[in-house]
Amino acid sequence: MTVLLRSCLVLLFLTMAGALSPGLHAQAPAAPGTASEAAAPPAPVVDEQTAAWLAFATRTEELIADPTTRSERLENLRSELATWRQTFLEAQTGNALRITTLREQIAALGEAPAEPAAEPAEIAARRAELDEQLSRAQAPGIAAEEAYRRADGLIREADTILRQRQASELVARGPAPANPASWAPAAGVFGKWVTDLWAETERSWANPARRKAVMNAAPVLAIELLIAIAMMWQGRRLIQRGISRLQARVRPVWWGVIELPLSLAQVALPVIAVAVLISAFQRTGFGGMQIRAIADAAVPATFVFALTTWIAGHIFPAREHLATILPLAPERRREGRILVTLFALAGAAETLFSAALSPERYGDYAQLLLYPFTLLSGLLLFRIGQLLRLALTEAPDSQEVSGFSATVVNLLSRAAMVIGIAGPLAGAAGFMTLAQSTVRPAMVTLGVLALVTLTQRLIYDLYALVTRADAKLARDALFPVLVSSLLVIAAVPLLALVWGLRPAELTEYWSTFQDGFKLGDARISPMDFIFFVIIFGLGYGVTRLMQGALKTSILPKTSLDTGSKNAIVSGLGYVGIVLAALAAITSTGLDLSSLAIVAGALSVGIGFGLQNIVQNFISGVILLIERPVAEGDWVEVGGVQGIVRGISIRSTRVETFDRNSVIVPNASLISGQVTNFTAFNKTGRVIVPISVSYDSDSRKVQKILQEIAEAQPMVVLTPPPSVLFLGFGADGLNFEIRAILRDVNFSSSVRTEINHQIHARLQAEGVAIPFAQRNAHLPLPRILPEPPAPPAGAAPAPFTR
Repeated sequence: MTVLLRSCLVLLFLTMAGALSPGLHAQAPAAPGTASEAAAPPAPVVDEQTAAWLAFATRTEELIADPTTRSERLENLRSELATWRQTFLEAQTGNALRITTLREQIAALGEAPAEPAAEPAEIAARRAELDEQLSRAQAPGIAAEEAYRRADGLIREADTILRQRQASELVARGPAPANPASWAPAAGVFGKWVTDLWAETERSWANPARRKAVMNAAPVLAIELLIAIAMMWQGRRLIQRGISRLQARVRPVWWGVIELPLSLAQVALPVIAVAVLISAFQRTGFGGMQIRAIADAAVPATFVFALTTWIAGHIFPAREHLATILPLAPERRREGRILVTLFALAGAAETLFSAALSPERYGDYAQLLLYPFTLLSGLLLFRIGQLLRLALTEAPDSQEVSGFSATVVNLLSRAAMVIGIAGPLAGAAGFMTLAQSTVRPAMVTLGVLALVTLTQRLIYDLYALVTRADAKLARDALFPVLVSSLLVIAAVPLLALVWGLRPAELTEYWSTFQDGFKLGDARISPMDFIFFVIIFGLGYGVTRLMQGALKTSILPKTSLDTGSKNAIVSGLGYVGIVLAALAAITSTGLDLSSLAIVAGALSVGIGFGLQNIVQNFISGVILLIERPVAEGDWVEVGGVQGIVRGISIRSTRVETFDRNSVIVPNASLISGQVTNFTAFNKTGRVIVPISVSYDSDSRKVQKILQEIAEAQPMVVLTPPPSVLFLGFGADGLNFEIRAILRDVNFSSSVRTEINHQIHARLQAEGVAIPFAQRNAHLPLPRILPEPPAPPAGAAPAPFTR
C-alpha cells in the first residue's frame, strides 16, 4: 500500500458525509410506485478508496476461506490488512476535537425536556442543528471503527490459519533417515541436484555473452576470492595480533571498553569480503537458479560462521589473563572453541544446502540430505551442555558461579543436553522439521545469550570508566544492572523469532501494545504514558529547582523562623507536584470526566482502607500550616523526648538525645498531647535540688545558693532565680534552685555547672552534704561446747570458719 493511498484514506475518513453512517454497504431501494419511495433516504455515496477497501476485504475473505491458499499468499494479504487497519485506527480520532466542541455546545443548552413542546422554538432548533452536526462529525469515526473491526477480524483469522499450518508442519513425519529404504531415494535427489547444477553451469558457459563477462571479470574475481580466503582464515589472527599490540599502549581502564567493539572487525571483514565477491560474480549473470540460490546464501552463511567463531573466542578465550565468563580450565576452553567452530561450519553448510535443496523442487527427500548437519549439531550441542555443567562443578572457589547466574547456567546446560539428544532422535524417526526447529534454535539461543552477556560486561566496564569506580563495585551498582535488565528484555523478541514466532505475529503484538487501551472516551497508548512521564518529570524537576532556589536564595534573606521556612518550601513542593500532574494529564489529552463516578466510588472504598494514611496526610498538612511543631523543636510525645528532625507527609521523625530516631505518626501530634519546650521561645526553667546536713545554717545555705544561681551567664535576672527551702528530709535539709534560662537547650550543661559550684562553695563554707548511713546489727554467737583436747603430740587442727 503506497503512502499516497494511505493519505487518501485518512482524508476520506476525516471528511465522509453523514450518509455513510448506516454502514459501508448500500441499502436495497424500495419498490417503485410505493409511497415509501419518496421518503427513502438517498443511497450512500461510496468513493473509490472505500470501494477499493470493500473489494479487497471481500477478496481476502474468499482467499482465507479457501484451504488451498498458500501460506505466502496469506502472509502478503495479512500485511496489506495491517496497513488498512492502521489507517482506520488513525481515522477514528480524526474529528475528536470537533466532536468535543459540539458536545460542549449541546451541554450548554441544558438537558432536553421530556416534552419537546416545553422547550422554546429557537433553542429546540439550535439543539436539532447541533445534533445533526454531531452525527455528521461522528460518522467518519463510526465508519472507520467498523472497517477497523473487519480488518482486525480478518487478521486474526489469517493468523489462526497460519499457526495451525505451522503446528501441522512441525509434527509432520517424512522419510526417516534411520530407515535404509530412504537412502536410495535421497541419493537420487542428491544426484539430480548435482546434475541440475552441472547443467546450469554448462548452459551459462555455452552462452557467449555470459562466458565473455566471466572471462573479463576473472582477474578481479580471482583477486577478490584470494582476499576473501585470506580474510576468512588469516584475518582473525591479524586483527587479534593488532588488538594485542594496542593493549600494551592503552590504559587498563579503557581496555574493557574498546576491546569488544574493535574485535567485531573479525566479523565484519570476512562478511564484507564475501559480499563484494558475490556481488562481482552476480554482475556477470553467470549461472541459473541453483547457482543464484547458493550465491544469495553465501553472505548469510559467512556471517553465521564469523559471528559464531567470534562469540567462541570471547566466551572461551585462548589467552590466560583474559577475564572469562565461564570459569573453565584452559583445556576446557580450548575444547569449547573447537566445538563452537565445528557448529559454525555445520550451520554455514546447512544454510547453503538449505537454499539449494528446496523441498518444493526436490520433494521430501531433500530434507533427509540435511540430517547429517542436524545430527552433528545435536551432538555438539550435547557436549556444549556438558561444558556448561562443568563450569558449575569444576569452578575454583574464587570464580564459583552462584545465585541466579548458577540457576540460569544449570537450566541451559540441562536443556542443551536434552535437546542435543532428543532433536537428532526425532529427525532419525522422520520428524525432520521438529528436529531442525529445536536443535538450531537451541544453539542460536545460546549465542544470543552469549551476546547479551558480552554486552552486559561492556556496560559494566563503561560505567566503571565513567564513574571511575572499581569493576566489582560497577557490577553491583544499580544503573548498569537496570540497563542490563532492559537489554535482556529487548532480547526476548529476538528469541521468540528464533523459536518460530512469525514476524507478522511479533508485529501484531507490538501494534497491540502501541494501540494501548481505552480509558473512558480516551485511548491510552505507551507513547501517551511516556509523554505523561516526561511532562510530569519536567514539572517535578522545575518544582525541585524552585524549592532549592527558595530555600537557599530567598528565604535566608527574610526574618522568618526555621519552621516557617520549611513549611513554605514543603507547601511549594506539594503545589508543584499537583500542578505537574495536572499539566501532564492535560497535555496527553486524557478526558477522565466519564470516570468521575467510578473514581468517586473507588475513592470512598480506598478512603476506608487507607483511613489512617489519609489521616496522617491531613495531619501533616495541618502541621505545616499551623506549625505547632516545627523542625528543630524540643518535644515530648508519648513519653519520648527529642528534637524534631523532619516532618513528612505521613510521619514526623524525632531524634532522641540518645541519637535514636523515633517515627511518630502525624495524627498523634495533632490529636494527642505534645509538650513543646521550644515552640515560641527558647527560654525554659531549670530545677536543681540540694540537701545539707541538719547542723547547717539554713539562711546561710540559701544565700550561697542564691549567689551561685545569679552568677550563671545563661540565667536571666528578670524574673530572678529563686532558692526554696522545701523542708526536712530523712537525711538533711532540702533546698531547690529554680532559674529561667535564656536557652533551655543548655539546661543540662547549666545544671552540671551549678552542681560543681555548689559542691565547691559548700566545702569552702564548711557546710556538709548529708549522705545515708546504715548500721549493721549482727546477732550474738551461740555458746558452743569446748572442743575435745587434741591428743598429746598431735598438731593443732586447722582453723576453719
